[in-house]
Amino acid sequence: MNRTLLYVIGGLMLAGIIHITSVLMVPLFATADAWSQMRQFGRDGAFHVLPQARPGAEPLDGLDPRMLYSVCRFSLADGPLQISAALPDSFWSIAVFDRRGRNAYSLNDRAAERSELDLVIITPVQMAQLRQDPPEALETAIVVELPLDTGFALIRVFVSDDTMLPRARAALDSAECSNAI
Repeated sequence: MNRTLLYVIGGLMLAGIIHITSVLMVPLFATADAWSQMRQFGRDGAFHVLPQARPGAEPLDGLDPRMLYSVCRFSLADGPLQISAALPDSFWSIAVFDRRGRNAYSLNDRAAERSELDLVIITPVQMAQLRQDPPEALETAIVVELPLDTGFALIRVFVSDDTMLPRARAALDSAECSNAI
């Protein structure tokens, strides 16, 4: 009787451990993440303006209908990434996410104190190499050192009314995302 009870308790504990482990492993094996969904908007290494979010018809889950979005998937394997854009004076922000969709860095118009965005994303190894001979182009750029190899940048611009939409779209259409340093 005691031995049977021990086997039952041991089996339940083993089943619980297997269940918890499999639940925690789901994000590692999920294929319908934001990174995969963004592939539909275009090639990597360039910004793509997303269709404007309409209630019930968002291009990605959870987008605000009063914002216009542009996304760039990137890899730092070919060197640092430079992001530049001439954004409107209304609210804008940029967020950099890692491959799994975790926010690694964000900046908005108030923190940048300018409407011209010049942001460089760089790995720690690339930063060490760049410190030896820094290019002049980095003197005015915001340089962000992040420990990631791939990720995506998301720029969003507030559109208070439909008359602002063409200006916001033009600003996002001109945004650049390239390994050109």
